[in-house]
Amino acid sequence: MKIDPRSPADLSAQIAQAIRDAIVSGRLIVDERLPSEAELADQFQVSRPTVREALKRLAAQSLIRTQRGASGGAFVNRLNFEDAYSQQITTSTLLLSMNAVSFDTACEARYALERACASLSAQRRTPDQLATMRAEIFRQAQPGLTDEAFCASDVAFHRALVDGAGNPVLSYQLAGAVEAMQPLMNMITFTARSREEIIALHTDIADALEAGDASSVDAALVKLELYTRKLAQDVAEQRRKPA
Repeated sequence: MKIDPRSPADLSAQIAQAIRDAIVSGRLIVDERLPSEAELADQFQVSRPTVREALKRLAAQSLIRTQRGASGGAFVNRLNFEDAYSQQITTSTLLLSMNAVSFDTACEARYALERACASLSAQRRTPDQLATMRAEIFRQAQPGLTDEAFCASDVAFHRALVDGAGNPVLSYQLAGAVEAMQPLMNMITFTARSREEIIALHTDIADALEAGDASSVDAALVKLELYTRKLAQDVAEQRRKPA
C-alpha cells in the first residue's frame, strides 16, 4: 500500500483509499487485523494523527471496526447489505436535496427501479412479505392516521414489494429509491393526495402479487407513478396561484 506525498489530496484520505483498495482487492481479508497505528505511520511515513484520521474515515464507511484490549486493534469488517442500507439512504437523500433534482426525474427513477422488481416479486414474494403489505394497507385506512404515519406505512409497503424480489443487491440499490425518494415525494404531494386512491392502487398491487400476476403489478405501478406526477403538478399549480 502506497501514497503519493506530492499529491494535493489529503494524506489521510490517500491512506484510507489505499487501505480500502487493499480490502476490495482481497489483499486484506475479512476479520484480518490491520497493522497498528505506529506501524501504519511508519509504512506511510506520516504522523499517527494522520493515520488515526484515515482509520476514522474507514470506520465511517463500515470498512473496519476497532476493538479495545490486549487483542484489540483495527480489523477488516464483514459488510452486509442490511448494514449498508442507512448509508445508501443518507447518500440518496443528500444527493436529491443538494442537487435540485426535479420531481419528475426522481419519480421516473424511483418507479423505473421498482417496476424492475415487479416480475421477480410476483414469483418470489413470501407469505410474510405479502402479509406486511396487507397490514400496511389496513393501517393506511385507519381514521386519524397522521400524514407522517401514512408516509411511513407507504414506505414500508413498497419496501416489502422490493424485498419480495428476493434479491439483496436490488434491495440495497432500491433502499435509496424507496426510503429516500418516497418520503421526499410524500412531503411534496401529501396536501393533494387522496388516501383512498393510493390505498386502492396498493390493494391492486398486493392482489396481483398474491396471484403471481407480474403484468398487473407493473400496470398498477404505472398508474401510481402517473397519479404521483399529477399530484405534484396540482401542488405546483396551486402554489403559483396568487394569494
